Amino acid sequence: MRFQVPQFIEVEDKIFGPFTVKQFIYLAGGAGLCFIFYTYLNFYLAILAIVPVAALSVALAIYKVNNRAFILVIESAFKYLLAGKLYIWKKTDRKPEHKEKETEARTIYVPKLSDSKLKDLTWSLDINENVSLGAKETMRGNAYENTNGHEHTK
Repeated sequence: MRFQVPQFIEVEDKIFGPFTVKQFIYLAGGAGLCFIFYTYLNFYLAILAIVPVAALSVALAIYKVNNRAFILVIESAFKYLLAGKLYIWKKTDRKPEHKEKETEARTIYVPKLSDSKLKDLTWSLDINENVSLGAKETMRGNAYENTNGHEHTK
């Protein structure tokens, strides 16, 4: 026995021409309010009131922001503006801690042990590699600054 599974359940039915019931109510309400402004106000005052009301009613009926109805965007904006905001992170200024002993730049003296340039080169590479490994080990336990200036610890 086969059953038909409903599809497109999130799409509202178009009842009044190309408009859904909600869209028709927004447009009819905006048109009614514009008519009231036109009949009871001076022409220039009516125009000043009709333009924003007509724009809002058309936006409520048709306009979408990031595939969300404009009424939901307005609702979210009001909730954000009226709700209390909680700020958890507050930056405090700290003085950087520097060790005065390590301020002097160290230079590694590579003595000439042999006449072969290849042996001298391999020896100097081994020394530089060992020095850089020792620097990385000391960095693991201490706080260091990255390129953005933020302090991190590993």
